[in-house]
Amino acid sequence: MVILGWIVFGLLVGIVAKLLTPGRDPGGFIVTVLLGIAGALLGGFLGRAVGWYREGDPVGFAMAVVGSIVLLVLHRLITRRPRRA
Repeated sequence: MVILGWIVFGLLVGIVAKLLTPGRDPGGFIVTVLLGIAGALLGGFLGRAVGWYREGDPVGFAMAVVGSIVLLVLHRLITRRPRRA
């Protein structure tokens, strides 16, 4: 049940991150969910490691969104197709 919770949370975070970073994404729905989950883990880990908040604080959602935006932008940069001359 915990894994299902992370998937739903990652879906929500991925959707929010995608709405906050407009533009064309090379990935689809599944990639958005995976980036949301990874961003939630990354942002949550970094925020707690630095001591900005504790487990269960509402600001954790904001850090998860920031982590997802960072991963989404990196994904766009890495998978960008080169322009044809």
